[in-house]
Amino acid sequence: MEKLKSFLKKEPVLAVSGVLAAVSAFLVLPSAEYLEYLDLRTLGILFCLMAAVAGLDEAGLFSLLVRKLSAGVGTVRRLCLLLTAACFLFSMFITNDVALLTFVPLTIALLAGAGQRALILAVVSETIAANLGSALTPFGNPQNLFLYSRYGLGLGEFFRVTGPLCLLGAVLTFGGLLLARPGNAPLAPAGVAGEEKPFSGRRTSFFAGLFLFSLLAVLRVLDWRLVLAGVALLLALFARPIFRRVDYSLLLTFVFFFILVGNLSRIPAVSGWISSLLAGRELVVSALVSQVISNVPAALMLAEFTGSWQGLLAGTNIGGLGTLIASMASLISFRLYAKSPGAQSGRYFAVFSLYNFLYLAVMLAAGQLLFR
Repeated sequence: MEKLKSFLKKEPVLAVSGVLAAVSAFLVLPSAEYLEYLDLRTLGILFCLMAAVAGLDEAGLFSLLVRKLSAGVGTVRRLCLLLTAACFLFSMFITNDVALLTFVPLTIALLAGAGQRALILAVVSETIAANLGSALTPFGNPQNLFLYSRYGLGLGEFFRVTGPLCLLGAVLTFGGLLLARPGNAPLAPAGVAGEEKPFSGRRTSFFAGLFLFSLLAVLRVLDWRLVLAGVALLLALFARPIFRRVDYSLLLTFVFFFILVGNLSRIPAVSGWISSLLAGRELVVSALVSQVISNVPAALMLAEFTGSWQGLLAGTNIGGLGTLIASMASLISFRLYAKSPGAQSGRYFAVFSLYNFLYLAVMLAAGQLLFR
């Protein structure tokens, strides 16, 4: 029983998606058509990107970067701005989850003596920055990769939607942090939390090559099956332990939602109701649905019922703001903060909700004007 509770606490979205997929299987009995539900291209490319990023982390690249970035910062205010900017920029390439897993522990260590106000503002700002920065690129977060693949988008049309969102997100994130005035006191010396991984230039080059190789599949320069086979072979030959560091729970969550959505699309009454609900309201509906089931499942579920990818892309990225579960990355930073010495979880939740819902309202209003 304790193992089940621990699993549900660690993987709530996976558990819920599995139950929903199982329930839908009673409504549409399993058949060979289930295989047609799966977007194998998205799953394959996502595996390649996750493996490459896990390898870069194992090679010590991110540990080296955070040490370099934090050296000689001087004041609390500068550190907050620097780490928020780092989360914003890095999330575009290594995903919002990995950016927060990399920078939040460093923030907690360096701001240990600065007080809870500064620490909470910093972590909340980093979380918002990671969620909005990752919106820019197809590989910044899982729902972007899925939608980019699902609708066969080109980079130009993709950036025409995500570029304005990312720019507005930067203004809100850094403007809000400056107005909040986290303090300009000298930064007290502190050790970096967590294991400092030794940097290996050779392994960094290897995994950077895998990352770039994977991007060729994202950009459709190479067939995704060729890239998947190449990445798997290279890992098997030179970096077998990385197989264990891939987030298979996320891949399985995708599979469950593909099954759920595929089955719902074969029930005329349900399919018709969702399609009519979305018609002309893709941005708002997807952002609101994200508040309840998070933005990745929202994209997977709603894409089957609309051809208006602009509203869905904008809505699910904007929808990463708001509740703690609107983006799984937000839960990651909250858990990291809650485990830190002297953590004030209630205060964190209040500050997080204030900024997130305020920015959500602003981004939704802007989105309505930009993508109507």
